[in-house]
Parts: sequence; C-alpha cells; structure tokens
Amino acid sequence: MHKTQKIALTTPSGFLAFGFGSGLAPVAPGTFGTLMAIPLYMVLQTLPPLMYLSVIVAGFIGGVWICGRAGEALGVHDHGGIVWDEFVGFWITMWLVPFEWTWLIAGFILFRFFDIIKPFPIGWIDKKASGGFGVMIDDVVAGLYAWIVLMVAGFLL
Repeated sequence: MHKTQKIALTTPSGFLAFGFGSGLAPVAPGTFGTLMAIPLYMVLQTLPPLMYLSVIVAGFIGGVWICGRAGEALGVHDHGGIVWDEFVGFWITMWLVPFEWTWLIAGFILFRFFDIIKPFPIGWIDKKASGGFGVMIDDVVAGLYAWIVLMVAGFLL
C-alpha cells in the first residue's frame, strides 16, 4: 500500500482529511471530495440554521487539525488528496440555500469554480497561509464567494 493510501485509509485523521477516501481519486480529487460532501450536506440541511452553522465552525476547527496532521504525515503542506476543506467549503456555499437540485448543482459548480480559479484573495491566501489553517482557509473563502453569488441570485429570482 502506497504511503498516501496508508495514511488515508488507516488513520482516523487521514480518513477524514481524505474525505472518506474520495481524495484518493486519481483525477480531480477536489471535485470528488466535493461530491462526497453532498450526502452529508443533505443531512445538514435538515438542521436549524444556527446548528448547521455550528457544524461548519466545528468542521473548520477540526479540519485545521486533521488536515494539518495529514499534511505532516505526508510531508506535503496541501496534498491534492486532502479534501476535508472541500467538504467545509461546500457546506458554507449551501448554508441557507433552498434545498432543491437546481440550487445544489449551482452551488457545486460555483464552489468548484472559485476553488479552482482562486480569484483574489483566495489565491493569495492559498500561497501565504500554511499548515492545517492554510489548507482550510482558502476553501472557506471560496465557499463564501459561492454563497454570496447564490444569495444574490436567490434575492434576484
């Protein structure tokens, strides 16, 4: 078993950091990680808004630790297979958004767009922030950008 697979599949922090194994996808692990976040979002959206937000905050705080730990074990700051940050970023994108397939698809596309393109300050944050915090924070901002677009769209529609 390759070192990455071993960390992702045999340690609790690695298993979470690698999005229950979705980050091991040979191509586009971030996209697969975001897809894996959808079933958990479907559970989260049933919660009252403040409880949902509390899960996001806990996911971020825990994510700083698990992503930092996985990165240290791999010897790589932000390994492409570490996708817990995508989970939290997507959950931010979908907070208070109507639970309908069209909104879900729009949120998925927007989050991936901002996470991949990294408009300012996301790209700057991605380069400057380090450790588990650095892994998490750029996806938080990408999620906020996508969330703002969805909120504006919801207001205008």
